[in-house]
Amino acid sequence: MHKTAENIFGFAYRLLKHWDLNESFAAYFSLAINLIVLWLLSYIIYLIFRFVLVTTMAIVAKKTKTKFDDLLVSNKTAKYIAHLIPLLFIYKSVPIILKHFIYWDNIFGKLVGIYIVILVLWITRTVFNALKDYLKQIPRYSDKPIDSYIQVIMIVLWTFGLIAIILYLFDVSIGTLIGTFGAISAIILLIFRDTILGFVASIQVSVNDMVRIGDWITMDKFGADGDVIEINLATVKVRNFDNTTTTIPTYSLISDSFRNWRGMLGSDGRRIKRHILIKPSCIRFLKEEEIENLKKIQLLAPYIEQKKLEIEKFNMLNKIDKSMLLNGRNLTNFGLYRKYITQYLTNYPGINKDMNLLCRQLQPTQHGIPLEIYAFSNDKRFINYEYIISDIFDHIFASVRYFDLELVEMSSKVELDDL
Repeated sequence: MHKTAENIFGFAYRLLKHWDLNESFAAYFSLAINLIVLWLLSYIIYLIFRFVLVTTMAIVAKKTKTKFDDLLVSNKTAKYIAHLIPLLFIYKSVPIILKHFIYWDNIFGKLVGIYIVILVLWITRTVFNALKDYLKQIPRYSDKPIDSYIQVIMIVLWTFGLIAIILYLFDVSIGTLIGTFGAISAIILLIFRDTILGFVASIQVSVNDMVRIGDWITMDKFGADGDVIEINLATVKVRNFDNTTTTIPTYSLISDSFRNWRGMLGSDGRRIKRHILIKPSCIRFLKEEEIENLKKIQLLAPYIEQKKLEIEKFNMLNKIDKSMLLNGRNLTNFGLYRKYITQYLTNYPGINKDMNLLCRQLQPTQHGIPLEIYAFSNDKRFINYEYIISDIFDHIFASVRYFDLELVEMSSKVELDDL
C-alpha cells in the first residue's frame, strides 16, 4: 500500500521534473495536485464505505429482534464509523505528500490524529445515545436517571480524550501534564463549579433514590409542582400540572427542601385533612326530646342508645340532680355531630377503612372551633380524589343544621393539606 501511494502521489512531481521545471515550483504545484487527488480519493472511499456500512447495518437491524441495532441506525453510528476509513487513508498518505515539507507534515499529521480522537469519541457518543434510548424502553430502567449516567461517562471519556490530544499535540509526558493540571486546579474548579456540583448531586440523587423519572415533586422555591420528566447532570426538568416546564438545578435537590409524593402514590390511600369552623355559641347540651329526635338518624341511633344507657347509669349511681341540665354527664349536639361524621366516613365507599380515620376537634381559634376530617381515600387519582373530598364535604355542610350547629362565615376558606 505504501508503494502504491508513493506511485500515485509522486507522479505529479516526477512529471513536472521531467519537464525541467523549477524545483520549488514543481514541489508546490505537485503538492496542490496531490491535495486535490487526496481529497477526491478520500471522498470516494467515504462514499463507498458509508453505503456499505449503512446498508449492512440497516439490513441487520431489520432481521434481528432486538431494538438496539435499530437505535444505532437512527443515531447514525454507521455514518460516523464510515469517516474513520478515509481518515486513516489520509493519515497514512500525508507523510508521502508532504515529504518535501517536513514542518507542515508534522502539523498536518497531528491535526489528523486529533480529528481521529474526536471522531472516535463522537462514535462512542452515538453508541451511548442508542444505549440510553434502548434502556429507557425497558420498564425497570424507565424511572432511572439514565441521562445523568451517560453524561458522566461521556465527561470522563472526553476528559481522557482531551488529555490524549494535549499529550499528542505538545509531545509532553503524562507526569508534566498532571503537574500542570495541579497548578491550575483552582481555576478549573472555579470554571467548572456548576458542572462538578451537578455531577456530585446527580450521583447522590441516584444512590439515595431521592428522585426518579415519573415522580411527582413539589419545590416552592422554583415554582415546581408536577412530574419529573428528565434528570440530567446539571438540571432536573419538571412538567407542572398546568403543562408548563420548570428546570431545577440538580444540586438544589440536595441543598434545598422539596417534597416527593412517591410515597403517597405508592401507599394504600391519599390523605384527606380538611376542617370546617363551628361557632362556639351554638354548642350546647341536648334535651331529652332533642335526643329522641336525633335517634331517627340511622347511622347515629345505635350509638345514642348505648351512650344514653351509659350516661343514665352514671348519673343514677352518682345521684346526680338532673333538674339542671348542666349537672352530671350529658350528650352535646357537637359531640353527636362528630360521631355522626365518623360513622358517615366509615360507611363511605371512597374511604380506606384500613388506614387512620377520625373526625376530631382542634384547638379553638379566634375564628371558631375547627372540626377536622382526617382520613384516606382509596382512590389516589387527582380527579377522583377531588370528587371524593367534595362529595364528603357537601354532605357535611348540608348535615350541620340537623344538629342545630352553625358554621363560621370563614368556613369557605378551608385549609387543605393533601398527602
